Amino acid sequence: IKVCGEPVGEKTCALISYLPERTYFTPSMKVSDVVDYFEDFYEDFDKARALGLLNDLGIDTKASLKTLSKGTKEKVQLILVMSRQAKLYLLDEPIAGVDPATRSAILDVIMNNYADKATVLISTHLINDVERIFNSVLMIGNGQVKLDASIDEITNSGKSVEDIFKEVFSFGW
Repeated sequence: IKVCGEPVGEKTCALISYLPERTYFTPSMKVSDVVDYFEDFYEDFDKARALGLLNDLGIDTKASLKTLSKGTKEKVQLILVMSRQAKLYLLDEPIAGVDPATRSAILDVIMNNYADKATVLISTHLINDVERIFNSVLMIGNGQVKLDASIDEITNSGKSVEDIFKEVFSFGW
């Protein structure tokens, strides 16, 4: 695997902004603490952008993470990840376990805040919710590429991404 032509390693870590499926912040931290943490840790972090997004979504920077709902914690973590000027954003299940309104807000943050000329890779099983933001789809199973297609190709086939997903990963049950 190469990122921007470089083998994966220390050099490529600076090019990738990663959103894990689960939060990794200490619950006792305040939102402002995690913003400061990202500012200290990542050279390409845009603190003003992060604070603006937190404000736009009505998230109190003085609040402790342990007092926030799951959806709000997800928003905070996503805002931090999307406030970097990365070349590649890897988002693992960014909308899992949150309500439909929060899903929509999270997708809007993703679509409106990635760096120019960057790639956003979303790993998800909630295809219907994210289908509207795809340019292309890559389906991987058992370490093998099962499908690599543009949305235009899928649309022209007369099927939805979810239909294709069901075909590709059908177990014949």
